[in-house]
Amino acid sequence: MDWDKLKTFHAAAQAGSLTKAAEMLGLSQSAVSRQIAALENDLGVTLFHRHARGLIPTEPGNLLYGAAHEIASKVAIAEAHVQDARDEPSGELKVTAPTALGAIWLAPRLAEFNTEYPNIRIRLMLDDHELDLAGLEAEVGIRPWPSTQNDLVQRKLLSVRQHLYASHDYVERKGSPKAPSELDDHAIIYYGPPQLAPIPGLDWAAKAGRADGATPRPAVIEVNTIYGVMKAVEAGMGIAALPDYVARENTKLVRVLPDLDGPDFEVFFVYPSELRGSRRIVAFRDFLIEQARRWQS
Repeated sequence: MDWDKLKTFHAAAQAGSLTKAAEMLGLSQSAVSRQIAALENDLGVTLFHRHARGLIPTEPGNLLYGAAHEIASKVAIAEAHVQDARDEPSGELKVTAPTALGAIWLAPRLAEFNTEYPNIRIRLMLDDHELDLAGLEAEVGIRPWPSTQNDLVQRKLLSVRQHLYASHDYVERKGSPKAPSELDDHAIIYYGPPQLAPIPGLDWAAKAGRADGATPRPAVIEVNTIYGVMKAVEAGMGIAALPDYVARENTKLVRVLPDLDGPDFEVFFVYPSELRGSRRIVAFRDFLIEQARRWQS
């Protein structure tokens, strides 16, 4: 079986669309479509149901995807080990992180990493959903939640606090609350719906200063990403609870009720156990541990 065709099929099944698969592989959409059609012709089966909203694997497609995913993982691990066999840490390192954490805290620190390790090329994939590290969709994950998979290695990177923030413009227009109970008189922005939040307690601003069991304050707007919450705060829509890694260095924001702390959470450095000892991963891990130490101090 042609590996190029199988790799294209695997990407299409993983992405759920020809367009996304083409972006992943650096091919044209027509080339992806041709390779899948050729593979279906070789096997004599239909691998996808084609719908306006994307690709849905058929039963034979699901069977082939399971085998292709296992092969792709083994190939990725082999490639990683080959890169780590060099004298100096070098090659591509695929890193995934949630959008806000990755864009605001992690990305600005990568210039210094590039200076220290110019032969390691970071491929940063920002996604608020977990990529499959065990399946080598990425080699390293920076996650504000602990891993639940046994075949991953994780190390605590940061302890993060949450506080209340508003824009300078909002504070000038509406004033700043002097006590948590005064939040009743302010517009509240929070992550929602709360049950889908990747980090527990992101909606605590709606309850701060209220008796246990009291109805939470209504939100002026509910946003389903931390990055989106931050942008709504920057725009002056109201006050929101934000992790300090998002807001502490943001000159557009000001902390309100500075003595009021939200629930803490931890950020972890996660990678597959098969890559334990990888020179690229060890270099990146040690670099981020030092960056985290500086940030927290």
